[in-house]
Amino acid sequence: VPDSRLQEALEAIRGHSGRNLVAILKFELKAVLLSPEFLYRGLLMPVKSGSRQAVDSYELAERLSYFLWEDRPDDELMALAKKGSLLSPEVLRLQVERMLESPSARSLSESFGVQWLGIANLDALITNPIAHHSLRTQPVLFLNYLFTENRPVMELIDSKTTFINTGVSGFYGDDRSRMKLHPTPKGIERQTTPFERFTLEKASWRGGILTMPGILTMNRGPIQRGTWLLRRVLGERLGEPPADIPPVKPAPRGEKLTFRERFERHRSDVSCARCHEKIDPIGFSLDGYDTNGRFIKRDGKKEGSSGSPIDTSGKLPSGETFADYAGLKSIFMNSQRGRIVRNAVERTLSYALCRKITWSDRPTVDQITEKIVERNGTWKDLFTEIVISSSFRETIIEEQEKE
Repeated sequence: VPDSRLQEALEAIRGHSGRNLVAILKFELKAVLLSPEFLYRGLLMPVKSGSRQAVDSYELAERLSYFLWEDRPDDELMALAKKGSLLSPEVLRLQVERMLESPSARSLSESFGVQWLGIANLDALITNPIAHHSLRTQPVLFLNYLFTENRPVMELIDSKTTFINTGVSGFYGDDRSRMKLHPTPKGIERQTTPFERFTLEKASWRGGILTMPGILTMNRGPIQRGTWLLRRVLGERLGEPPADIPPVKPAPRGEKLTFRERFERHRSDVSCARCHEKIDPIGFSLDGYDTNGRFIKRDGKKEGSSGSPIDTSGKLPSGETFADYAGLKSIFMNSQRGRIVRNAVERTLSYALCRKITWSDRPTVDQITEKIVERNGTWKDLFTEIVISSSFRETIIEEQEKE
């Protein structure tokens, strides 16, 4: 703590020296708890407005530890900080590898992953505690697998690996017969069962995080699903819809129209069409999953229904077309790869820095995105590149505009 701050605290206390000891201690404690040094991490280095400066080894240890572990630095980090060797990029690389192997790295999925994908939205939607645990835990376990086991960044979109327990096994169709599930203990009415890692073979329509039951459940309609995917995964900055949008009108008497057909009429307004030409193709590609995330498309119709076929085809603003979600996923894995990786880099960097991305971070984002895309990089690569970047290792104070 700078001497000037200590002097300010002593001056404030001096006027209360005639009071009893308890009152003085309360005043001192209040001063500590309300100080910026207690409320915020960092900020201990004097940096002039409009400048950038490398952080010292202790602040770097703190940044690294709270990024990967969401906890204070351990003894090894503090020892490296004391020696000054933590400032070396090679030492930082080794520390990232070590820290990702620690159980404490689970916080990346439980904190960063949940914030990024909005998984906490399930809390208000699922009141059954057993179902809630299963639907919320599955994507967190999957993210932890990606983050800590050196998996490719794009495996977020398409993966043969998932995690199952009795609560989600029913969503996996023909693959369920191969699952070795922990049975629910007899005599216990409500209890969660452990998850197991599982390799998909037949349920290819479940690969990746986008079609996990919990993700689909918290986005229950095509517009919600399309909006969520654009914002959270593709990094699209959509504006807010007008407040006076009327509801989708029912089909006229005598006409049998699907929701998609009725919505096509609804979105004909020019002010709506600009966003919906991006939202709708992606959202309706997931219309083969019901509001609870179950796969319902069989031969183009809802299972057990003689109604209209489900239309999951679409055309993106880029001109690319697809017949169903599998086709859209193929587009994501190829032509949209750079866009998805860039969003992942921006989201991760923002979390690591505990702030929004600014213009000064753009070179860092560009460089990391290029490396990950070219090399089919992993999440460990992404975390490492962020930690050794100038954005992470420097304090940047933007100059305030004069009024």
